[in-house]
Amino acid sequence: MFFDFSSAFNTIQPRVLRAKLEKMQMDAPLVSWIEDDLTGRPQFVRLRSCVSDPLMSNTGAPQGTKYSDDTVIVGCVENGQEDEYRDLVESFVRWSRENLLQLNVTKTKEMVVDFRKSKSPPSPVCISGKDVEIVPSYRFLGVQLDNKLEWSTNTDAVYKKAMSRL
Repeated sequence: MFFDFSSAFNTIQPRVLRAKLEKMQMDAPLVSWIEDDLTGRPQFVRLRSCVSDPLMSNTGAPQGTKYSDDTVIVGCVENGQEDEYRDLVESFVRWSRENLLQLNVTKTKEMVVDFRKSKSPPSPVCISGKDVEIVPSYRFLGVQLDNKLEWSTNTDAVYKKAMSRL
């Protein structure tokens, strides 16, 4: 399951992040630096020669920050027993809500890799009343993965990109 967060960059709350980093026993000066970097940032809009009044921002991360919103859950389902996998997905959805991260279910995708000879179509996972789309391939961290674990989909994508640049 490839999860997508809505506005992940805009929902970081420095105080919550600080508490989590302290709980992980991260170096105190580094934690303070991170919190300071994310708080009290002036933001404004400029259109030609007009500039808005600045607004101090105490949530989110600056544009261009090295922050990843790619999250994946991989589960092995044996003998049709999907309960552990589905419980893990539910747990992650709950964790996301508790940490003020909103999942974008329409952009969240599930890819099923099944090498059995007789395959039965999996029932879709439902998040917030919406079924997660099951896809045959997905681009993750720049690599095109497919449900057969073959490289041809990725090779074709790289070739197509290279040809468009030539």
